[in-house]
Amino acid sequence: MPRLHLLHLDHAPALLEFEQDNRAYFAASIPDRGDEYFAQFEARHRALLAEQATGTCFFHVLLGSEGEVLGRVNLVDAADGSAELGYRIAERAAGRGLATSAVRAVCDLAAAEYGITTLRARTTLGNAASRAVLARTGFLPTGGIWLNGRPGLRFVRDGVTADRLRR
Repeated sequence: MPRLHLLHLDHAPALLEFEQDNRAYFAASIPDRGDEYFAQFEARHRALLAEQATGTCFFHVLLGSEGEVLGRVNLVDAADGSAELGYRIAERAAGRGLATSAVRAVCDLAAAEYGITTLRARTTLGNAASRAVLARTGFLPTGGIWLNGRPGLRFVRDGVTADRLRR
């Protein structure tokens, strides 16, 4: 069973492979990271770890049994008990419920370990799978937005909402 891990330095090679292998798949629903992201990957990875050390971001990888990265689930801009959620799952792992279980696990970590009780998320209207994951994990739509030139929705999940959905 895949497990969620807080990002660390040793994840860099597998994470780079994950991003390269899934670049076209991700670009179909979200903006491409660009060539510079891959060219500067090592420096970017170290910068993420430095940012994580400040407690304003929590970056996670979903690892398979062979240590391969199957997904990422991140909490960014953490402040005053709130953070923004972002996630992506490998094409070969999509459709197996991994995104839903990984997002649920990060929501639990957010409250239990990081002191975060309110999570925000955004997705485009064209990303039905992401909207479904957010709905299944207790996020409620709060309004429309434009996201990288595409229509989208904002979502929020707070402790009260999550508790209501579990009952």
